[in-house]
Amino acid sequence: MPRFFVILLALALQAAAQQRLTDVVEVPRPTWETQKQARTYLLNVPAPRGQITDRHGAPLAQTRVAFNLGLSFPTPLEFTDGQAVNFARRQILTAQELLGRTFNVTDESLVQHYNNRGILPFILAEDLTNEDMAKVSRGLGAGLVLQHAYFRHYPLGAIAAHIVGYTGRVAPLSIKPIENRDLVFPDAEGREGLEQVFDDQLRGTPGVLNLTLNAEGKRTTERIVQQPVPGYNVITTLDLTVQKACEDALAKTGRRGAVVVVDPNTGEILGMASRPSFDPNAFIPIIKPDVFAQLNDDPAVPLYPRAFRSAYPPGSTFKTFVGLAALQTGLITPETRISCPGGLQVGNFYFRNHRSGHSGQLTLAQALAQSCNTWFYQAGLKIGAEPIIEWSQALGLGRRTGIPLRAESAGNIPTDNYMRRVHNRNILQGDVANISIGQGDILVTPLQMAQAMGVLAARGNFHQTRLVKQVQSLDNRVVSAYPDRVRAELNIAEENLEDLNKGLVMVTSHGSGTGRRAATVKDVKVAGKTGTAQWGPVAKRRNAAWFAGYAPANHPPLYAFAAVVEGNPGESLSGGSNAAPVIGAVLSLLLKDYKPPEKEPEEEKPVDEEAAPAEVEEAGDTERTEDLMNPEGAPTPEELSAVE
Repeated sequence: MPRFFVILLALALQAAAQQRLTDVVEVPRPTWETQKQARTYLLNVPAPRGQITDRHGAPLAQTRVAFNLGLSFPTPLEFTDGQAVNFARRQILTAQELLGRTFNVTDESLVQHYNNRGILPFILAEDLTNEDMAKVSRGLGAGLVLQHAYFRHYPLGAIAAHIVGYTGRVAPLSIKPIENRDLVFPDAEGREGLEQVFDDQLRGTPGVLNLTLNAEGKRTTERIVQQPVPGYNVITTLDLTVQKACEDALAKTGRRGAVVVVDPNTGEILGMASRPSFDPNAFIPIIKPDVFAQLNDDPAVPLYPRAFRSAYPPGSTFKTFVGLAALQTGLITPETRISCPGGLQVGNFYFRNHRSGHSGQLTLAQALAQSCNTWFYQAGLKIGAEPIIEWSQALGLGRRTGIPLRAESAGNIPTDNYMRRVHNRNILQGDVANISIGQGDILVTPLQMAQAMGVLAARGNFHQTRLVKQVQSLDNRVVSAYPDRVRAELNIAEENLEDLNKGLVMVTSHGSGTGRRAATVKDVKVAGKTGTAQWGPVAKRRNAAWFAGYAPANHPPLYAFAAVVEGNPGESLSGGSNAAPVIGAVLSLLLKDYKPPEKEPEEEKPVDEEAAPAEVEEAGDTERTEDLMNPEGAPTPEELSAVE
């Protein structure tokens, strides 16, 4: 093996541990003054990319050293074009016999490489497998070489793939005459996710190889005059245990959807899963056209990160925030009782509840437990649209969270400006009724929903949502840090928080509560709200089943969460049956060893049995989406224009 490749081997094995050089190395410049064939080249050796890890240092993306198979022409380069092709064909035939595969190489490309870059190997195959290496170990011959190179590796495959992203080749190696600073082997750049956003920090600084030819054109000197500097490491807020729990619970549904878990006390995202996912290793070193076509043409859209790029109508989960707005206005108190009839006339339109009977006079907590549409219609009409919009936006709904991932969806909270732009009118009474039960043009991402629930769990302290903790060098020097920051301190009355908490706990703790399948850990109360919304074009309309909340609800909450599960066209799903069990599975793992903090015993307040009837249903709790469908008697924009 030529010394050039021996040096590269040593470089590859050492580079990952190299730190920045403190000495400035004097490097020679090309010289042509004396002898025509004598040359000195300074060639760039790509640096290994830094790692992307979870909060504890578990690697989500890392760099590995692998082998390329190259065709090496003898120096000096004195072959005619025909001789160069004949030599190359003999080596290619040997390579094909060794590996049992065909290399489609044109004579033109061989001649072009020989005349312009013949002192460097012509790469026949990249990233050889272990099986390939076993085959070539029988002997390469004089004209074939193994060249070490760096390749990205995602040890967990599809886990957190939408967050981490993937890399792609910067560009093919040059085919022009060799010049200083040309790459010895191809480099990679981030194409999606954190790989793309933090590409500059991850890429590091290339090393420099000094390659000298003597007067006869033979290689005489090859030495590394500047070691490559590995890229920085990106430390995320993710907890791999939480991330895997989210991925596994979602996978068990066999459906499309998303799960997000955040720490309400810091704003850190602990887990954020989207399904279906993909294996980013398929993109290394370059993705095969048929594999990309399969991913790109899949109707389930596995490359699409549903957790933060897909916005859904929230359905009855939104009643939580309507209830907050109502309490904060003072027009409705925890003791206020409003009737829950089977329907309600607003102007000339009749809004129906999902239950036909009358459920009596209910407090807010009881209305949340029953998910009574007509209660929230009346509450929304009493306080008006402005407080609902104000508090929804204050909690971060309808606005990007600001995480460092591109194309995050903003969602939508309809305002007068929006309604004028889209429907040529202001918000009307009928719109307020729709908004009050999470219908209308409301769109929320699962990440926004988890964030909003986290603010309630943190008693109104809105911690900036974060996905990255810091960027650091190999010697653990912090280059950039993203510490906890309180984005806003919402002035929410303590008694209002307690009343909301009471109602959300009833959803999961009452015997017929719609969210009881989320309460899977003994002695740990879960605060949450189910919801079901229909969305998508009319011909492909589907249900989106929600469950969102926080836990433990009876002690300082550790987790805020949101789960959404998509149904197939025409299929009936509900938040209680399809989304609550997902969160239940996650919490059963995260809280299995939970021990509540010691405190003075408190007298347990009795549950108001009026909070839920013998049977609580959510079957009719379906919401229309931005396409303004009308499944449960909700008016269309044209009908609403007549509702004053």
